[in-house]
Amino acid sequence: MVDKKNLKNEINKEMTNVGSEAKNFLDRLLGDVSKKSATKQILIGAGTGWATGFLTMKVGKVVAVSVGGSIILLQIAANEGYIKIDWNKLTSKANKLADKAEEAITGEGPSWADKADRFVDRKLNQAEDLLKKKGKSAKKWYSNFIGDANGPKLNEFHIFVISFAAGVALGIGSA
Repeated sequence: MVDKKNLKNEINKEMTNVGSEAKNFLDRLLGDVSKKSATKQILIGAGTGWATGFLTMKVGKVVAVSVGGSIILLQIAANEGYIKIDWNKLTSKANKLADKAEEAITGEGPSWADKADRFVDRKLNQAEDLLKKKGKSAKKWYSNFIGDANGPKLNEFHIFVISFAAGVALGIGSA
């Protein structure tokens, strides 16, 4: 069995070594930039800034695509019935982890406003789930509202809404 404290100390030493090696490499490569001419300083600053921005954009895109893609794949799999996700349980565990991380970083737990916000958010999610279950009756109401199940049919209400929107647009445009 590995001792967690010793493992953590070893990892910290390795990270320190890697950091000092990177600093030594940059010192050998660039030297003391402040002693170089203004032109070289500008070129070094612009070059390193460009490289940093370029790498940040590339890494950021890869991270965004991978995180977003995995969320989309999970959602598709859940909608198709391949997996069943208990979102309430997942959300509560994520909130507990976030609370622990916040407490470790700031030394304080979440405020009552944060807890109230999470509670309201959880209740809204439950209401959304209930509405999804009642989706058939909502679809029936909507098809009656727009016409019938075959598609929309124009009625007096639709004409009123369209003319009202056109009047608002004309009023804003002429103001």
